[in-house]
Parts: sequence; structure tokens; C-alpha cells
Amino acid sequence: MTRTTAIAAMVTAAVVVGNGVSAQIAPANPSTLASLKTVSVPEPDNIGDFIKDKTAAIALGKTLFWDMQLGSDGFTSCASCHFHAGADNRSKNQLSPGLLQVNPNKSPNPDQVFDLGGAANYQLKPEDYPFHKLSNPNNRNSTVLADTNDVSSSQGVFLSKFNDIIPGSSQEDVTFLPDPVFHVGDIEVRRVEPRNTPSVINAVFNFRNFWDGRAQEDFNGVNPFGARDANAFVLKKDKNNLEKVKISLNNSSLASQAVGPPLSFFEMSADERTFPDIGIKLNKNKKRAKLGQRINRLRPLADQLVHPEDSVLGNLSRTPNPGLTISNYESMIKAAFKPEWWNSNQAIRIEENGELTFFNPKNQTLTTNEFWQIDYNFSLFFGLAVQAYEATLISDETPFDHYMEGQTNALTEQQKRGLEVFQNQGKCINCHGGPEFTNASVANVKNQPLERMTMAQGVAVYDNGFYNIAVRPTLEDLGVGDEDPFGQPLSMSRFEQQDGSPFPVVPGDDGAPTGSLKPQERVAVDGAFKTPGLRNVELTAPFFHNGGQLTLKQVVEFYNRGGDFHDENIANLDPDIVNLGLTEQEQADLVAFMKALTDERVRYDQAPFDHPQLFISDGQQGNQESVQDDGTGKAKDLILELPAVGRNGGLVRANFLEMAVQTEAESTSSTQTTTSPPGGGYTQQDCPAGTTFVPLPGGYICQ
Repeated sequence: MTRTTAIAAMVTAAVVVGNGVSAQIAPANPSTLASLKTVSVPEPDNIGDFIKDKTAAIALGKTLFWDMQLGSDGFTSCASCHFHAGADNRSKNQLSPGLLQVNPNKSPNPDQVFDLGGAANYQLKPEDYPFHKLSNPNNRNSTVLADTNDVSSSQGVFLSKFNDIIPGSSQEDVTFLPDPVFHVGDIEVRRVEPRNTPSVINAVFNFRNFWDGRAQEDFNGVNPFGARDANAFVLKKDKNNLEKVKISLNNSSLASQAVGPPLSFFEMSADERTFPDIGIKLNKNKKRAKLGQRINRLRPLADQLVHPEDSVLGNLSRTPNPGLTISNYESMIKAAFKPEWWNSNQAIRIEENGELTFFNPKNQTLTTNEFWQIDYNFSLFFGLAVQAYEATLISDETPFDHYMEGQTNALTEQQKRGLEVFQNQGKCINCHGGPEFTNASVANVKNQPLERMTMAQGVAVYDNGFYNIAVRPTLEDLGVGDEDPFGQPLSMSRFEQQDGSPFPVVPGDDGAPTGSLKPQERVAVDGAFKTPGLRNVELTAPFFHNGGQLTLKQVVEFYNRGGDFHDENIANLDPDIVNLGLTEQEQADLVAFMKALTDERVRYDQAPFDHPQLFISDGQQGNQESVQDDGTGKAKDLILELPAVGRNGGLVRANFLEMAVQTEAESTSSTQTTTSPPGGGYTQQDCPAGTTFVPLPGGYICQ
């Protein structure tokens, strides 16, 4: 039995903690638009049972989110895929083939062949878009010029298996494995997720998170699946003893989402790593060292500069040195969380059968299956701290917000015409409703979790906020129509129908739209995905769950022609996906309106969207035909640096594929074109050591 399996398989009699009544958030009328300032920020009712200092929790969450030491490679952070308007603007080695494809009986049938470029590490180009290319973009029945089921997404880590931490090192002891998909020749490249990266900005307003909604509204302290996982528990100190307890925090899909990527062997982790492993790596990892061996604990953000005017971490900055003045994560956890979740002196041993043994370690060295309480509960701290930080990332200072607050000149005349199209002929508001611009919001879903809707094949029930809009054939990706790891439907509609009882996290009623959900009723959820909010959409290309549209104009053309794959999706298709008949002017007006949803603080990385320095992989050196071996069978990274910025903001980075694609020789350096914020002015000191400052009109590059 592997250690991961052992932890997942534990069955215990547990004490239920904190099943409070859902927070009272006024239901939103999906047809009503308003300033986002009118919406209460969702928060768990029982958060006070866990967090003792919210400010300290936000600081911990921001540090964890941006810290490159979190990855098994000591290089990959949460922010590595969420650094640009909360999303990702990289364009090299950002393709994944159709790995989520299934057969008609829904058994896996992954497509491992790259259409674009023929192999991994391809440099995407503007002419590759849209992925379904038509001779007439306003007529879905026109000649298909090109089509691919490839997905434009985000690169993460090399495929490897976790062995153990290395005391005092952010890099872990792993065994690299042959990757059947992500390689160029016989050299491995970084893996790429099978869905496009959504923005974390405003994600606090989503009832569920991830495209398929698997990050549940209730956080169990361990993984994304909430009450679905009957065996999830954390450890609480009661007097002098540790006990296993089940917990549930409502309004916490951000926490449920946060604990997914750190263990994903696509995104941040070696396979079979656990959260207790991450905890002991960042906290008391000296207990994994040989007795008497002196080991320095990992300083938070040890490899990254923190701007002295960072809106959250500025007073902890060690500028001009990297890292925080707080020398270890243990201190940050203790400052943020109540002691019953971390202060036991007992250690925990995970036995081969999955049972736990609590013991006093005295001075002995801990083995690979032994942990402290503060390490064992690291998923709890990580999820709630990152949620506390991400809950501050709210972009409610857009021209649209100002317009709704009474500033009639905040929108241009064209944007006002676009707003009319959005609410009427364009049918956009039917899915992108409310101040959050998504029907998948907490307020809307809690008001009505499930809905009945008349579709092409008659009335069907679906999960509110999740729609099949014919982006790709249903069998390429089931979305919310898929199952969770426990064999249960991800869809609330299908779960309730098969279970015959209320879905465990639907608040307030039995989950049925009107009356009971009958076993024979048709449920239309296959190929449906969470409706993303549209705020800052100007900055977050490429679009849709497959990243198959490059521009807002292409997105509007897609909706205007009534989607792309009607026949393949007819049983589950949203009835609003029809030919809209918008004129070229109306389409342009609609694009202009969507640009009025941009918060300039996001564009300029101004507080609360400022951040520490970050280094990320920008593809591998070479191309899809040949890459440079680093000597271990892995391709050498191209490294991109994002300088630390404080509350006043920094550089405006180019959006996805806005920059001209560099030649291969140029792309071997860390290069990014930027423009200056108002009043900006930059010199050689803004470039990292070893690079050359090259001034440009309104900005510069470092190469």
C-alpha cells in the first residue's frame, strides 16, 4: 500500500466540527447587473473556530501562493499559472492533447497526439486560433478550415515519483519517470494541464471552483471534495491528546480548490507526495535530518524578493535580500491559526494499514511516515490561508462598476450600446448574470442550485451555472458530467437523482428545482462547464475551457454563429446557443463593453494585486522538434522573471500572444516586453542580474 493510498483509505469514527447554517447572502437576480461592491464576500460561518488572526492568515496565504518552494522541484508555485490577471499568458509548451476524451460508454479514451506542432514544447502563434476555424466565422455550417482537440493550458512539473523531502532543501528526493506524452524525442518536458487556466481574481464568488466544479462549497480540510469524502479528517488537540475530527466549512470552494494543485503531478508535485510531506518540508524538517545534523529551515519566499511596499508583506520584506524577516513557516501558522490545530508535542505515525499511532518522539529522527500535528494538518492551514488571501482579490473598480454607481460618463457610447446587446439580443446575461457576471456565483446557486430548462430534446435538469455551449464535442471532456474519485457524479443534479436524498452541500432545501427530482427525469450535464466571470476578461486570453479562442472578437463570433458542435452536444446543449444575427457593429460594441469590465489595478498589478518576485518556466530551450538536455534527460527551461511590485503597481505585461513571437535564438533568454504605468520610468536596476537592459518606447526588455 502506498502512503498516499494509506492516508486516503483511513476510516475512523470522527467528531463533526462546525456544520453551521449557510451564510445569509442575499440571492441575486441573474438578470440584474450592479456594482460588485453590492455583493457580500462569502465567508465560512465557523471560520473563527480555526483562524485566530485574519490579517496573519492573509499574509500566510499570499506567501504560500507565491512561494516557489512549494513545488516538488523547489521552483513551481501556485502563482506559476496565475501570475497574469490571475491567469497565465505564457504561449510556449502550453499545449496538452485531448487527454480527457472518453468513449461513448464514458470509459477513458485519451488522445495523446498533438495536432498543433506535432509534439510538446510548441510555440503557439496567433494564426493557430481559433482552434475550430471556419471560412465564415459567423456561420457554423461554413467550410471547416482547421480543427484540433488540443487544449491551450499551463505547464507545471516534470513527471516524477516522490520519495522523501531533503532536509533544508526546497527540492525533494524524487525519481523522474518516462512521460508517454510530454517529451521531445527522448527528452522530457514539463507537463501541461488538460484544461485552460481560469483566473483566481473574483473566484471567491464562485459556489464551486475548477471548470468541472469538483472543488466543493464545503471544505473538509484535506482535499477538494468536501462531504463527498467520508474519510477526510484532520487532527485536533483536546487537552493533551490528539483526536481525529471531521470538519466542514461552508462558503469555502476557494479552500477546496487551493488544496488540489499542490498534489497534482501535472501542476506542482511529484506523484504520491502528500500535504504532511509539504508541511514537514516547510516546518520542522530538521526532524528528518540525521541526529546532530545542523539544518536551516526554509525561510518563506527564500528565493524571491518582496517589495518593501507590498500591500500585505511589505513590513516583512528583507529587501535587498530575498525572503521574509519571519524565518520559518511554523511561526506564520502559529500566528494565524488557533493552537488546538498545531500545538501538540506528539508525533503521528501512519502505519502500513493506514491507522495512526501517536507517540512522543523525544530526540529521535522522524521517518518518512512520521509527522507533527502542524505538518499533518498542513492542508487545513494551506487551504484556509490561501482562501483568506484570494478573498482579497476582488476587482470592483471597473468602468462598469462606476457606471452602475451613477457615473454616467464612465462608459463610452459604444460601451453603452454593447451593454444593451449584452442584456438583450446577445443573450449573454442569461449565463453571465449578476454583479459577478456568472450564474455560478454563491448568491445565485444558493438561491436555486438546480434548474429545469427546455432544451432541444425536451425539458431537462442541470446544475445552475454550468452549461454546455458546444465549444467541443461532449465526449472530448465531460466536465461536470464526469465522476469524482469516489465514483459519485460531480453533478449535483445527477448525484441527487441517483442517491434519492438531498445533496450534502446544497443549502436550504432538497436541491430540486420544483418538487422532487424524479429518477426518470432527464439530466443534461455532460459537457457542461462552470460559467466564468467576465471581469478582466480583456486580460485573460485564451478563452473557454479548452483555451481555443484568442480574442474577444473570436469569442463573440462563436456565440453569434451559435457555437461549433451542435450535433455532438444536442442532448445537453444550452438553448441560448443559437444564431444571434448580430451585425459587425453590434459585435464590436459587445467587445467594447467587455473591456469596460477591466479593473486598472489588475492591469498594473496595483494593490491588492501586487506580488513578490517570481521566476517561471516559459517553455523549454528548443522547439517541438529538438530541445536541450539538462544532463538528466529533462529539457532545460527558459526562465522568465516577474519583478516584485508593491502596492503602487509595476509593469503592464503583454497579454497572451500580444507580443510578436521571438526567434528561437532570442527566446533562449529571459525576455518580456513591458510598458510603463503612469509616471513610470525604468533603468538597468529593474533587470535581473546577468541580463541586459534594453530601453523601448514606454518600457523595456531584459535579455
